Formats: sequence, structure tokens, C-alpha cells
Amino acid sequence: MEGEDLELESVPGVGAKTAAALRDLPDPEGALRRGDVAELAAAPGVTTGRAARIARGAVRARHDDPGGFLATDRAREVHERVLDLVQERAVTDYAAHRLETLYPSGVASRIEEVRELTERAMGRDPDPDVLAALEGVAPLDSPEDVQVRDRCLATADAERYAAAQEAVPEVSVEIVGDARDLAELARGYSTVVALDEAFAGVDVAGDVQVRPDALDRPAEVVPERTLAFFAANRERIRAAVAVHRGAELDAPVDCDALDDALDALADDGTVVGDDELDRLTDAVDDLDAVVATAESVAEERLTDAIRERDVTIEGADLLSLVERGAGVDSLLSRELADEYAAAVRAAREHVVTELDLTEGEADLAERAFTDQPTYPVDHDEDAVSRLREELTAARDRRAARRKRELASDLAGMRAGAAELVRDALELDVELAVARFARDFDCTMPTFGGEGFAIEGGRSPLLDVPPDEVEPVDYAVTGPALLSGVNSGGKTSTLDLVAAVVVLAHMGLPVPADSARVPRIEELHYHAKTQGTLDAGAFESTLRQFADVASGSATKLVLVDELESITEPGASARIVAGILEALHEAGDTAVIVSHLAGEIRDAAGFDVTVDGIRAKGLEDGTLVVERSPVKDHLARSTPELIVEKLADGADGDFYDRLLEKF
Repeated sequence: MEGEDLELESVPGVGAKTAAALRDLPDPEGALRRGDVAELAAAPGVTTGRAARIARGAVRARHDDPGGFLATDRAREVHERVLDLVQERAVTDYAAHRLETLYPSGVASRIEEVRELTERAMGRDPDPDVLAALEGVAPLDSPEDVQVRDRCLATADAERYAAAQEAVPEVSVEIVGDARDLAELARGYSTVVALDEAFAGVDVAGDVQVRPDALDRPAEVVPERTLAFFAANRERIRAAVAVHRGAELDAPVDCDALDDALDALADDGTVVGDDELDRLTDAVDDLDAVVATAESVAEERLTDAIRERDVTIEGADLLSLVERGAGVDSLLSRELADEYAAAVRAAREHVVTELDLTEGEADLAERAFTDQPTYPVDHDEDAVSRLREELTAARDRRAARRKRELASDLAGMRAGAAELVRDALELDVELAVARFARDFDCTMPTFGGEGFAIEGGRSPLLDVPPDEVEPVDYAVTGPALLSGVNSGGKTSTLDLVAAVVVLAHMGLPVPADSARVPRIEELHYHAKTQGTLDAGAFESTLRQFADVASGSATKLVLVDELESITEPGASARIVAGILEALHEAGDTAVIVSHLAGEIRDAAGFDVTVDGIRAKGLEDGTLVVERSPVKDHLARSTPELIVEKLADGADGDFYDRLLEKF
């Protein structure tokens, strides 16, 4: 199936319901092929964990991988533990989940696919600045709560109406019949976008735009959609930019232009950094306060003028003013005309200066304070309202234009930004592998030959720092017995072999100076049995080994102290029989046993017995050579203790005991 298109339902774990959810994605097949866990998790009802399982199933489907490599619980535990070690070195949750798609396989094409990633990863430098930048990277969100209420789309066509509702759900779509309906909409919306060519040339009051191509340019009709997307993801995108710069990756978008565009975007999706828009916004917000202050300025100027002047009115003039019903306004007009004009001029200048009005706006502002004297000085509310309407309209026009411009710029970078983030997340996957390889001093294994050969192997499963693990050399061809004293390292040697084989078949590096492993289809690792089994469990165990021995798959078998399943004499004969079957099948096996000598004697072929050689006891502590010695039956702990007691003891008691070994 490698290289062919994926049918969603052909992926293991993908039923009809999940397939329907995945089809909501822009490119579900591509996401499956890439193993893009984040993209798959964007499908309705698909969690990140489930997305990882789906991606892993897609990998198996592409490579015709039947699975079943990890044939026992202990083999699966080893895989989980080594995978955890790699995942722990991922910075992002995405990379940790993406690494879950790595599994041991017997299919060469899958192993080679991951080896390519691994070899690329091992050339990476896990730079601390890049790792720090990765902390801010995450899969991009798509805001779904964008609603635009100041404009609508209008059409007379039912099909176009349905298409508009689907293409631009953020904006109301209205059915109209004629220009009168358009005019009615224009009274309720600041902007009406008519989708029908038939409305071209219609003269309607208000902002009515005839744009038959509007649905093809959603960023222009609803710039808020694009702006909301980038506002919601701004920090993630910026972090991805920092990753690319720090790692010197080729970016799929102009990062400088993207940075500049993001600088112009506020958290709420509005445009910032535009001086003219800021001026108009401040003018609208501050208008009432500035006008009130201007009144105070004028009144203070006029009051001071009145206090500084002696105004004399002759009796006949005063009588004439009273007869005409004149008040203080007439008095001001007659006696303080110049002073009043100066006060009004100060008020007008205050408004123009404080609001930073343009020449045309200043003309409207002057009308807010008339030349007709009044006391106290008061503004013309109608004139102020007209100025407010003009400033508000100018602000909204400027904001709408800047939104469209910025959205147009960002829309052209959206695909690049998405790829930028995806590449940063994938880099984290590679860096996790690189850090694992560095921390455990790994190398790439080779495949081929019979059996395995490990030099300088350091088990990653030991609970000690990697640099404190004593290296082990071990090579086996065909079935072999591994002997050794208690706590001498037999189980950790099996763990090392299992870890190397699992990592190699995952396509990952192995913790060794060098390693050659056979290409197998199944790993059977049987952990140490606790206590003697009852008859039913004993029978079940024998059935398991019968299946292992008779199976046609190429395999590696690792067994830890199988003799505990029954009495020692019977155990030796049973293990010998199992070894004979594995030998006839041509499989490689390592069986740890304290009955290695008895098993060798019972076997029908010349079985290899290797041993972890004990050097002796020092201050009660066992000292061993960790690397198994070929064709060496290791001495037991009791023998070492008797030997120590015999050395220098009086009498021949201990010597006689020693002769029994």
C-alpha cells in the first residue's frame, strides 16, 4: 500500500463515524500520510491521544504492516519505557504525541522511513535558545466565535444565499428583491455587500457595495476572520519564527513581513500602530471632554475680561435696553464684543489642538461655538453631534480599510504561517530524538547476519544516570543459555538486548558503541516468573512456548529464569526441549537460567552457555564482569561464598564443600 492513496475506512481504528469526522479536515489523507497528529486532532470528537492511534494505524496501513512485533507483555513494557525516554525529551505536547506513532516493526520500508528521520535528527543541534522558543509553539487554533454585526450580504438568488451562508457564516445574509430592500438594509447596517451583478448602478443611500466576487474573497468581506485567527495564534506563530531563526531553518514565509503584520494586530483582532486611526479614535473618545474643557477656557477668558474692564451705561441707553427686553447677551455684544470673540476663538483653538483635527474637521469644530454672545459660554450641541458623526465615520472607514489591508496581507501568509508552526513542531520531534541519542550516547544500528552483536551497550532501562552505566559487550547466534550469579546483571543484559532490538526496529538509534541486529518479525521477551506455577498456569506457559517454537515468523526469544515454572529437574528438561525447537527453527534466543549446566546436558544439540563471570566478593559485595563470557558456565553465589570461607580456614570442611561444585 506504500505510495498509494489512503482510504479513510482502510485505516485500522477508523470506522464510518470517525471517517466522517476526518472528512471535515481540509486534507485528511495528507494529515494521515504525514502523521500530523495536531491536524487529525482538529477533527470533531477526535482527541489528541486518539489522533496518535489513528496516525499509527495509517502508518501500518501504508506499509502493509501486520503488527504483532511486540509478542509479549514484557516486550511491550520495554517499548513503552524506551518510547517514554524519547518523549521525555520533547518540549511540545504535539511532539510527545507525534512520537507515539513510532513503533517497532518487521517491515523494512517502515524502518527505513523512520531511519531517514533519525539520521536527519542526529545532525541537529539541540540549541537551548531553540528549545526555549519551542515552549511557546503549539498547533494553531481556529476561532469559531467571530461574529460581524455592522455589515451584511444581500442577494436575490436562493442558491447564492445558501452558498453565502456556508462561505461566510460570520456575517448575516439577507434575501432582497429590489433596490428598496437594499435601502432598507442600508439603514440598519453600516455596510451592505450586494452579491448580484443586477444591483450594479443602483443609487441607494448608505454604504452599499455591489461585489459579485465577494464569496471568492472572504478576507476582504470579513477581514475579522483572518485577523481573529492571527490574533489567537500570534504568540505561537512568533515562537515558531524564533525557532526557525534560532535553528536556521528555511522558512516558508517572509518572517520579517509576518512579524511586521503581527505588530499591527491587537489581542482583540483590531488594528494597532496606525497613527491616523489612533488620532481619529482618540478624537471620538475625547470629544465630549474636550468640548467641556473648551467651554471652561472660554468662560474663564470672558470672566477675566469682564473683571478687568469698567463698563459704563448711560441712563437712556439702559432704559432702551430694558424696553427692548435685552439681557446680558446684548450687553456682551455691545460692550465686550472683542473680548467675547477672543474667548470663543480660544475655545475653538482648544478643540482643534487637543483633538488634533484636520482642516476640514476644524471647520466643523468652529461651528460648535458660535459668534452669537452668550453667558455662560455654551456649545452648539447640533454642531458637536455633526463633528462626532464625521469623526466616527472617518474612524470607521479608516479602521475598515486598515482591517482589509492587514487581513489581505495576513491572508496571503496564512498557509505559510501554518507550515511555519508545523515545521517547528516537527523539528521538536527530531530534537527529541537527537537529545535521546546524545544523552544515551547512541549510534545507528545495522541489520543483517545471524543473531545479534552489541559492543559497548548501555541499558537505558537501569535506574542510574546513563554515564554511570557499565558498558556490556554481548553477541549471540542461535539459541544460547546465559548463566551468572544473582544480581550479576543477567536480567539487565536481557533488557539491553531487548531495548536495542526494539529501538532498531523502530528506526531509532541504540545506546551502544555499535550494534548489529537481525531483522525479525516478532520479539518474545518472557520476564521472570514469580514462584512455581500451578498445573493450569504451567500448562498455559507450555502452550505459549509451543506457539513460539512452531510459529513461522522470524523471531528473537528472550527468557528470564524459566526454570521457576516447575521442579528443577523437570524444568531443565523442558527448557532443553524449548531450546531444541528454537534451534531447529533457526531462531535466536537467550535464556537466563541457574540450571544452565543441567539444561546443556539435557539438550539434544551443542547449546552455547555464556556466563557473567564473577570476580569474587569484596567486603561482602559481589564483583562481576558485566559482559558475558562466551562458552563459560558462571559460578554461583554460594560457590563464591564457600570459596571465600575456604581461603585460610582451619580444617578441610570448606574444601570438601567446594569440591561439590
